[in-house]
Amino acid sequence: MAFTTKTVSLTTTQAVVKFLSVQFSERDGKVRRLIPALFGIFGHGNVAGLGQALYEYGQDLPYYQPRNEQSMVHTACGFAKANNRTATLACTSSIGPGATNMLSGAALATINHLPVLLLPSDYYATRHQGPVLQQLEHPVSADVSVNDCFRPVSRFFDRISRPEQLLTALPEAMRVLTEPAETGAATIALPQDVQAHAYSYPANLFEKRAWRIERRLPDPQYIQEAIALIKKASKPVIIAGGGVHYSEAWEELQRFSELAGIPVVETFAGKGAIRKDSPLLLGGHGVTGNPSAATCVSQADLAISVGTRLTDFATGSQSCFNNSRFGSSASTSNHTTLTNRALYPSWLMPAKGSGHSPRRRSRPESSPAVVMSKISPN
Repeated sequence: MAFTTKTVSLTTTQAVVKFLSVQFSERDGKVRRLIPALFGIFGHGNVAGLGQALYEYGQDLPYYQPRNEQSMVHTACGFAKANNRTATLACTSSIGPGATNMLSGAALATINHLPVLLLPSDYYATRHQGPVLQQLEHPVSADVSVNDCFRPVSRFFDRISRPEQLLTALPEAMRVLTEPAETGAATIALPQDVQAHAYSYPANLFEKRAWRIERRLPDPQYIQEAIALIKKASKPVIIAGGGVHYSEAWEELQRFSELAGIPVVETFAGKGAIRKDSPLLLGGHGVTGNPSAATCVSQADLAISVGTRLTDFATGSQSCFNNSRFGSSASTSNHTTLTNRALYPSWLMPAKGSGHSPRRRSRPESSPAVVMSKISPN
């Protein structure tokens, strides 16, 4: 007996809408819609394709009308951040200027590791229709459109020139959106004509799927190295970033800080990482920080950076760490680089020197692992 797979005939954009309607995220056993709604400004390239698909199949994918493409992407990023990256919104635009208006939002999402799904319209894949209103073309490369500008500012980019390409593009976009180390803007460009092309998709593509947001444990060797560094340090400081929020590790961070007697300073994205009153919380650090935090970090002999990439705002363009013997570093980055390794590692920066030291209780050897095992990268 020949093997058969049940299929359903849909246009490209109908398949996109049905697929997004059944995608969920799961973390710590909590399941929720990954993309509960869609923003869009309709015009040339998406009104007759994706617009019709939303009307016909969008019962479970609510549409909200924004007034500006850049603003809708920023709003989607804010939604993702407020939900600790367990949910985001999709954004669609028309061809040409409508698409390029989303570029700044895409860059923001990618550099800050905030998930957002972008669905810019694109030129006719069949091409014989010629240029359309406001379409921008490359003068010598016929296969390039303005949507190629999304490539350097997206964590994932694909242009759907055939409807069956959704079979790989959509799952890969969902994987990127739910991968803490890789997440950012996932861009799927949809040519105007291909949006209306039909294909017999396997029915199981539209079954409910929950994408697990993993809590990957750090390498035990790095934990032991961290313990050794903390035991040797006399003036340590914890730099808490946005990863503390995304991991919902506020209590673990405060418990680690108070057990070890190590003060905490917060990056701009890490504000509120210590949610309860604590005598060890020094507040904001870096360019937007306060003098107390700056003094502590300046004189520290060990900086433990938790959930932060240590960008220039956090390091003051490498001017915040002024200990004269501040030296070598060790990193616990996962399989993708989350920090500029030429500057500092992702969460450990040992140093030797002198300066201010808070009064500390004895630090149990198990305390570093309490928080390090839960907190994800920023």
